[in-house]
Amino acid sequence: MPVGGREETPELNVAGFEFKWDLAKGVFSYQGADAVLFWITSAMKTFFDTVEEVSGKDATNVVLETSGFRQGKVVGEYIKSLNIESAEISSMIPEIYAAAGWGKIEIDEICPVEKKARVHIRDSWEYKINKEQGKQQTGNFLAGHYAGLFSAIYETSLWFEKKKDQLAGDDFCIYEFFPSTITVEKNIHSFARREESLRIKELETLVEARTEELRNLVKEISSPVIPVLEGIVVVPLLGKYDEFRSEELVERTLSNLPKHKADYLVLDLTGLTKSIGQFTVEVLNKLASAAALIGTETILVGISPELGVKITETNFKLSKFNCFNTLQHGIYYALAQKGRKVY
Repeated sequence: MPVGGREETPELNVAGFEFKWDLAKGVFSYQGADAVLFWITSAMKTFFDTVEEVSGKDATNVVLETSGFRQGKVVGEYIKSLNIESAEISSMIPEIYAAAGWGKIEIDEICPVEKKARVHIRDSWEYKINKEQGKQQTGNFLAGHYAGLFSAIYETSLWFEKKKDQLAGDDFCIYEFFPSTITVEKNIHSFARREESLRIKELETLVEARTEELRNLVKEISSPVIPVLEGIVVVPLLGKYDEFRSEELVERTLSNLPKHKADYLVLDLTGLTKSIGQFTVEVLNKLASAAALIGTETILVGISPELGVKITETNFKLSKFNCFNTLQHGIYYALAQKGRKVY
């Protein structure tokens, strides 16, 4: 029965290949098997653009290359099942793909012994889409497709190398296919690792930037040098001192003592963590010794009983310093040494 004035099951034979439509069921078959016709090139371009927009350029290349390879293996398994000679394969493949609108294809070399092949492609649908996209190189869907096809025919993992590219100005694309350890699975894993490495690098860069910001913040608020009275400078020590903070403490303090003409450096240990260790003690000793070299006497204040016990457990000798329980007593002592007093 005609459907809409057309035959219900039209058939078409192109170069010996059977195309058949069942319009009532909405089914298309190729050589007796269910098939799907490609959309027009502009619609396929929209599909490719969408994939790239969602996945990104690099991911799209891997997706299309992998899809092409696996689809090619399906076609290759079909051709292999026909048990035909290489010469017939060389003529059959171009006819199959030309009938489907995949471009003009020539196989100028096919070697079942070395398991190699060389394919020329002109005006493929991929080339047309990539040209519309403004690409500078033809994509790898078809290259991956034929790699999958020959891999199935030769029962060996093959990969490809692009020798010429129509989109780059050549008359056609040329691909050579050969046995290789490269596989789509390895490419997927390699892409995943590359993406992971990029993410890690981005995070490392972000962490480094944040760390630098924190360091600058620490410089601003850590161990401020406070000139309280003429010739007397107070430096409160806060928290725990690592190598970075210790260097900053020594450098900042020593550079400010001459500027303030300090005769006395009062180190306030009130805010120093109770977990003081040998490293912190050595820093205190280094700072006091360096201050003495430029004529500044160091006074220690804010030593609690607990902190005093911790310090005595180290090699630090408190006897060479004037030590006071509070900052106020330390400043009074420094003033007295200068012959002054607070009323």
